[in-house]
Amino acid sequence: MMEFIPGPAVTRVLCADCGTPIVPNSANLCVACLRNTVDITEGIPKQSSVSFCRNCERFLSPPQAWILARPESQELLALCLKRLKGLNKVRLTEAHFIWTEPHSRRLRVSLTIQKEVLASTILEQVFEIEYLVHNTQCPDCTRLAAKNTWKALVQVRQKVAHKRTFLFLEQLILKHGAQKDTVSVKEVRDGLDFFYSQRSHAIKMVEFLSGVVPVRTKGSEQLLSMDTHSNTANYKFTYSVEIAPICKDDLVCIPPKQARTLSNISPLTICTRVGASFQLLDVNTLQSVEVNSQIFWRSPFSALAGVTDLVEFTVLDVEPVGTSRGRWVLADAQVALAGAFRSHTGNHTNSETVVDYETTAESTQIFHTRTHLGAILQPGDTAMGYYLTSSNFNSDDFAKLSPDRTPDVVLVKKAYPNRRKKNKARPWKLRSIAKEEGEEGETGGGRGVVGRMGGRDQKKVDEDYELFLRDLEEDPELRGAVNLYKVQDVKMKEGRDGNQRRRNGQYGMDVDEEEHGPEGTTMNGEEEEEEPDFPEVGLDELLEDFDEMTLQEAA
Repeated sequence: MMEFIPGPAVTRVLCADCGTPIVPNSANLCVACLRNTVDITEGIPKQSSVSFCRNCERFLSPPQAWILARPESQELLALCLKRLKGLNKVRLTEAHFIWTEPHSRRLRVSLTIQKEVLASTILEQVFEIEYLVHNTQCPDCTRLAAKNTWKALVQVRQKVAHKRTFLFLEQLILKHGAQKDTVSVKEVRDGLDFFYSQRSHAIKMVEFLSGVVPVRTKGSEQLLSMDTHSNTANYKFTYSVEIAPICKDDLVCIPPKQARTLSNISPLTICTRVGASFQLLDVNTLQSVEVNSQIFWRSPFSALAGVTDLVEFTVLDVEPVGTSRGRWVLADAQVALAGAFRSHTGNHTNSETVVDYETTAESTQIFHTRTHLGAILQPGDTAMGYYLTSSNFNSDDFAKLSPDRTPDVVLVKKAYPNRRKKNKARPWKLRSIAKEEGEEGETGGGRGVVGRMGGRDQKKVDEDYELFLRDLEEDPELRGAVNLYKVQDVKMKEGRDGNQRRRNGQYGMDVDEEEHGPEGTTMNGEEEEEEPDFPEVGLDELLEDFDEMTLQEAA
């Protein structure tokens, strides 16, 4: 059997105040008497206040920050503890909210703290703090109520006749999230205006634009008010951003003197790419040159013709000459105007004004030209190009060019007229900045900031939007710079106007129609075959549109 050994006797003493037997300590006081004697919460206020903006539902985090915090959240608890003074003298072990009525405008927080009051004596105490919620207005809501919603303005302009640049710029802004600090966006005649509540946000947008398109900027400021006693002033800042008037697929005639400084390139070029700098290509030699914003704005020049001046040609023969550079292959081509050798017996009912090349003496003429599209053009294909023989350019630089070195035709890109007439729905779509459209969130699926002015320019904007969508389909490099989203369910709404044009919203193709006979033939008896190399957007290039995804209950 084990022998019981009693433990050491516990010596107890009486409390000096109430006489309760206690374990001896340095104060010779029980816990209750020690709490009555020493208050470790001294110096910590039992009441405080927080500022709350009812418009944007944000709390003030001193000194000037306004943060979003849900009721009884960790963020709101951290804000309440930050408002207390004296917590640095004690040890905080626990803190939590005590439930209160939402309409009471009170916040109650329970704190548990510890502090060493005597030698080797640590006292713990639980107490409550009540916060009064004061309703006020943050500076942003104050400016909004006073119709003074912006402090900095970025004016983006481009002196061209189309909106394709701003459609592309809108997608770049969305992809990089540059619109998150924008108060509002307004469309003007030659561009867009971006409004910001802080100057730093506007400067950030200007730096972003300088990195994606060739621009030149200029800043100005306007004095609104000034306090001579505190030596402070209130300004409004405006930044003017002008984009170079050179766009993709434009025909450009560089001034001869400047062309010699640019690697002695031929003055007559086409623009193949636009980024922070734009690339000009000589289709006769495949020589290319990069023109950045500093070089361009030192001696600016404009484009001779744009995509609206492109003419449709039929390729009769293509013979590569053996020179290639990247994706371009130099070739000699024989082309003729589209429909030059086609017999037309039907009546033309199209009321649009077009140039009828078939009535001219050059309707059946075959043109010999040199092109950079030798890798993708085949006999029988359709190509878009500039018809220089029948064009009249108001340019002194173009007039100085030797007629012997000026081609009759400059091919720019391959076209797919048969596939366009099939009017198939696109399986992808684009997002847009739609703050002023009343849509939920910062972005939406509508047309967005470009095309809001409406009026007589609405049809032109729709045509530019369709051309922009076609550029995305046909140019993988351009497509890689934007975000494309999957279309879950495409419903095409078909409607025709007096010009026999079918309008199909964002996901369809806006094309001119011809009357079709049975078995996929036209009224002229000609069969239409789809181009086998029509550029298709792969599913791996599309993103899920999470804003439109909803959770449905299983049946």
